[in-house]
Amino acid sequence: MKVSDMRELSHEELQKELSELKSELFKLRFQLVTNQLENPMKLKDIKKSIARIKTVIREREIKGVQA
Repeated sequence: MKVSDMRELSHEELQKELSELKSELFKLRFQLVTNQLENPMKLKDIKKSIARIKTVIREREIKGVQA
């Protein structure tokens, strides 16, 4: 998901997406440890998506304080 798409989502939707990504990251880490992970780049993609969502949430918090 692109950042522009994330900015269009509501706060609740972002929180839901964040929790889903975190659970998926947990599953992928578990697969990595047990040598069942087929695509290690998926870990990197999930981590970046989590960071993007957190960035959008933080931007909104800063805008809320300034307004």
